[in-house]
Parts: sequence; C-alpha cells; structure tokens
Amino acid sequence: MKKSIIVIGSAFLLTLFICSPALAVNKTNVGCGLGTLLWQDHDSLASQVLAVTTNGTFGNQTFGITSGTLECDKPQALVKNEKLNIFVSENMDNLAKDLAQGSGEYLDTLAVLMEIPIDDRQDFRGKLQQNFSIIYTSNEINHIDVINNIEDIFSNI
Repeated sequence: MKKSIIVIGSAFLLTLFICSPALAVNKTNVGCGLGTLLWQDHDSLASQVLAVTTNGTFGNQTFGITSGTLECDKPQALVKNEKLNIFVSENMDNLAKDLAQGSGEYLDTLAVLMEIPIDDRQDFRGKLQQNFSIIYTSNEINHIDVINNIEDIFSNI
C-alpha cells in the first residue's frame, strides 16, 4: 500500500514538473537558497512549494543570506559592520594610540571603514581625539563599546 502511494505521488509530481512552463522559479515568492537553485527551471505551484520548503527546512537560506551565496544578497550593513568589528577588535591598542594623537594609519583605516568622506576626515580625526576619554572609558573596554561610543559621538552632532 505504501509503495503504491509513493509511486502515485511521485508520478503526480513528475507530471506537474513536465507540464509546467520552463521558466525560473519566482524568487520573490520563495526567496533565495538551495531550493531556488534546485527548482530554478520550473515555474509551477508545486516547484515553488518545493523550493520554499527546501530553503526553510535545511537552514540554507540563513546561510545564503549571511554568506552572500545560493542566489542570496549579503546585506551591506552586515558586511560593513563585520569588517569594522574585526578591525577594531584586532587593533584596539593601536587604534587607541592613533585616537589619542589624532592621526595615524589605524585612524585612517577606521575612517575608511566608517565611510567618512575624504573632505571630512580631518574633522573626524579631531573629533575623536577630543573625545578620547569618552571612547576609551577604561582599560577593560571591548571593541563593541568602542564602536558604540564613536557612533554616539557622531549621532549627537
């Protein structure tokens, strides 16, 4: 009995796919992910249901979004924050020295990662130097707090 149900169900799904127009799965309906890639040559209700189920079931859509793969676009804010977080985390001491001096390659890199226009970088460096004690509040401060403190300074302007 189980075999006949499986055979009939498989035959039904195969018929749906063969009879469907050879168009791409509507990505706006199913999103990005492995299912979108697997069912990309079919545009039927069944193929869209299979695509969205595949995308959601295996967690591949989340992976695709965070990695920018599987037909997914990686959010730009995530990319920028990721680079900024890594840079500040790995260069806390050198960045603190440059902030205290108001110049240096680490401070220049910070300006680039924060997308400060070239014409505004001198003011940026000066503002950070003036607010050093607000940015680096203790020896035990972490990179997230440093970034948040910098953002607070510029959001209050």
